[in-house]
Amino acid sequence: MSWDFYIRQFKNYLKLERSLSENSIEAYIHDVVKLKQFLEISNSTTSPLTLETSQLQEFLEYLYREIGLTPFSQARILSGLKAFYKYLLFEEIIDKDPTQLLEGPKLGRKLPDTLNFHEIEQVLGAIDMSTDEGMRNRAMLETLYSSGLRVSELTGLRLSDIYFDIGFLRIIGKGNKERLVPVGREAQKFIRIYVNEIRCHLNIKKGHEDYVFLNRRGARLTRVMIFTIIRDLAARAGIRKKVSPHTFRHSFATHLIEGGADLRAVQEMLGHESITTTEIYTHLDRDYLKQVIREFHPRS
Repeated sequence: MSWDFYIRQFKNYLKLERSLSENSIEAYIHDVVKLKQFLEISNSTTSPLTLETSQLQEFLEYLYREIGLTPFSQARILSGLKAFYKYLLFEEIIDKDPTQLLEGPKLGRKLPDTLNFHEIEQVLGAIDMSTDEGMRNRAMLETLYSSGLRVSELTGLRLSDIYFDIGFLRIIGKGNKERLVPVGREAQKFIRIYVNEIRCHLNIKKGHEDYVFLNRRGARLTRVMIFTIIRDLAARAGIRKKVSPHTFRHSFATHLIEGGADLRAVQEMLGHESITTTEIYTHLDRDYLKQVIREFHPRS
């Protein structure tokens, strides 16, 4: 039997036997589906009945290394998987629970901080929108959070890479690999305002004409400058976490995954090297990626 069959049976059990709410049932199902997607990504043919504890450990490590989920989020997903295998054991479908000896993530593990949606809005709200730099910074941060870009991808973003007509950015990532990433409506709005009302009045340096985000001297912004801008805004917003451009990238991925988005779609948008060589991801169409953003991104 396939994963889908046992997931359907598990869903019926949660609904009929345990009488859980729809939200609780969906949370449990999303956890199991994430594991199924991970095995597909790994080209594994393992069924729920033959899964080993070591594969579950690899899955948790994947959530940590590739997605950047916090230990608390990993622990919540593990709780859902334990419930699934407890059901299989209860129904005597399996006689050994692979989650029984699995240790949860160490909550003391050091990961870059993520911001919840309220904190994201606090940082955005700390921007002084009455200044030209403030309008530029709002456009930058909206873009970071909307599309999960690396700081180097933000500084390297070009006007010729923006396709507002289809709602995508063309990003040149690590290893000079190219990907298309959806860009949300709020980010589009503030990019347009910045480009059409502020950037157009700058005396742009030769060779920097196509870069989107420029300093007041008309030159491309540096990574260090963006780190400084974000750190200062976080302090102004009263956020005590260590906040950097990568915090927005991790928050982007975490909010989508915790909202129920497909792991493969999030990995495609993040541009992780571990999946760009995997054939399965090359067939995710742009309409589907836009749908993921619309359904699961808090700012959509």
